[in-house]
Parts: sequence; C-alpha cells; structure tokens
Amino acid sequence: MNNIKHIFFDLDHTLWDFERNSALAFVEIFKKNKIDIGVEDFLQSYIPVNNFYWKKYRDNLVTKEELRFGRLNDTFNELRLKVSHDQINNLAEDYILHLPNNNYLFEDAISTLKFLQQKYILHVITNGFSEVQNLKLQNSNIARFFTTVTTSEEVGVKKPHPQIFEFALQKASAIPEHSLMIGDNLEADILGAENFGITAILYDEQLTKDYNGQKIKKLKQLIELL
Repeated sequence: MNNIKHIFFDLDHTLWDFERNSALAFVEIFKKNKIDIGVEDFLQSYIPVNNFYWKKYRDNLVTKEELRFGRLNDTFNELRLKVSHDQINNLAEDYILHLPNNNYLFEDAISTLKFLQQKYILHVITNGFSEVQNLKLQNSNIARFFTTVTTSEEVGVKKPHPQIFEFALQKASAIPEHSLMIGDNLEADILGAENFGITAILYDEQLTKDYNGQKIKKLKQLIELL
C-alpha cells in the first residue's frame, strides 16, 4: 500500500447506495404510471433479475435497451402482473430519469473521500450508463473528489475487461503499480483489477463474499488501511 498514488472507486453499491435510491425511484414511477404493486414485493423479484441482466450486459449478451426493458418485463412476468410493452418502455425511461433524484451514499462516504483526497488522487471506474452516473456524482455532491471518471460506455467495454482499466489508468496518468481499485463486485471490480496488475480491496458490507484478499465492511476502514 505504500506505493499507492491513485485510488479508483466503483460507484454503485460501493459509494452510492444503489438499492436504497433505486427503491425510492420505483415508488415515484409506480405512482406516476399507476402500477398497483408494493415496491417491497416488486424488489424481491426485481433485484435478482436485474443482477442477472447486468451480468449479461457485462458479457455483451444484451444491449443497454434490452437490459432496461428485459429486467422489468421479466419481473412483471414472474409476478404475474399484466403490464403492456408500452407501459414497460415508459417505466424504463422514467426509472432512468428518476434514479439520480435520490442520492443516499453509504455511511462515511464523504468523510472517507475527504480524508483520502488529502493524500491520493481519486477516480471512478463504472459500468453504469454515462448520463446517469454523471448525474449521480453531481447530485450526491461527490463529483468534486474525483479527478477522472471513466464509464464503460465511454470505453466501449465493461469491467472486468482489461481495456477499461487500461483506458482509466491512461486517463489518470497512472500505472498499475501505483493504483488501487475499490469495489463491491468480485468479478468486475476486484478480479478485473487484479488481472490487470492493480491492487484491489473488496467492499463487502455483509461480509458474505468468498474472497481471500483484503476486504472492508465499512468505507471508513480505508482510513485505517491506508
């Protein structure tokens, strides 16, 4: 850790509390579109379906449009709730518009970033959609901490592809030996970074992921480690 000069963060599920903010967005768009289902019941089916589609998206098996439509369509089918394709398209569009409206961060995110910024150059590498991720960073008041932001749409490939790490390091004028990646996704963030020669720390809030390397449960633990 003594050689670290640049720290690269994942955004969703690492700094930005995706599940909490997503649930609030669904409350808003269901009310707007008159979808009669409780959000908790919906999310119980939606979350694993969404994770499945994001895995397919990372592997280039579905497009952005197929992800946005398919995750909702499959969830409504699983719940045996009749929602037309036009309604699903409207919901998919509204969800993207409403998602950056709520911007809860994980505990100690801002204080940790403030501390780290004094010693390191901070960056973001995210597989999220560019227009949404930049709004999240701005609206949650953390864009100011990051020198560069690299999105998968900008690069044309997604984590864990080595090209996105190569692109991000070039953009940051960094080298792997002086870089650290912090993220919640074992495959995309941690193994992707390590395979490119970047040291990584897994953010595992529930301590449920099988990983023998360095992991943290709270963001503030980074202050102790670094």
